[in-house]
Amino acid sequence: MPKVTIYDMTGKSVGELDLSEAVFGIEPNKVVMHAAVVNYLANQRQGTQSTLTRTEVRGGGRKPWRQKGTGHARQGSIRAPQWRHGGVALGPKPRDYKYSLNKKVKRLAMKSAFSSKVQENNLVVVDSISLESYRTKTVVEMLKALGVEKKALIVLPEVNKMVAKSAANIPGVKTTLVNTLNVYDILNYDKFIVVKDAVAKLEEVYA
Repeated sequence: MPKVTIYDMTGKSVGELDLSEAVFGIEPNKVVMHAAVVNYLANQRQGTQSTLTRTEVRGGGRKPWRQKGTGHARQGSIRAPQWRHGGVALGPKPRDYKYSLNKKVKRLAMKSAFSSKVQENNLVVVDSISLESYRTKTVVEMLKALGVEKKALIVLPEVNKMVAKSAANIPGVKTTLVNTLNVYDILNYDKFIVVKDAVAKLEEVYA
C-alpha cells in the first residue's frame, strides 16, 4: 500500500497517509493514458474553421472566354480553384471532432495517471489550504515551502474562490476540483498537489 507524507502550508510534516492500492498503486498503462490525452485534446477542438468553395466565392458567373480558338486553356469560371481569388478545393469545413472513450478505459487512465505521480514522487498531499484573504504571495510561499519549482496542479475537494483566484496569476499553476480532473492536466503538470480531503474523494470515486 503506497504511503505518503502529509504536509501543512508551511511545508512541515504533520503525519502520513495510506493511499488506496487500487487507485494509487497500480501499474500505469501508458497506452490507455495516451488514448485519454488524445481524446481530451480532440474534444477541446472547436472545429469552426471554414473555407469558401467555388460556389461560395462572389463572382465568376460568366465564362471568361469562349471555349475554342483563343490559344488559352479552356476555363468555365474565374472563381475556379486555380485562379487567384478563386474558391478553395477540398478545404476544411465546420465539423465536430468529439468522440467518447469507454468508461472502463477512462477509469483505468485516471488511476494510471495517479499511480504514475506516486511512483515519480510527484504527489504532494497537503493537510488543508485556507486563506484569510485574496493573496497570491501566500500561495507562492506555500509552493516554495513544498519544494515546487515547476508547474503544479492544485486539487481542491470543493470550490474555494479565494484559493483559486490567489493562484490564478501564478505562471504554471492551476487549481481544479476532484470532479473536473482529467488525465491531460495530471500528466501535463509536474507536481500533483492534493488536499487531504480531496484524496478521500478520489479514492471513493475510483476505488
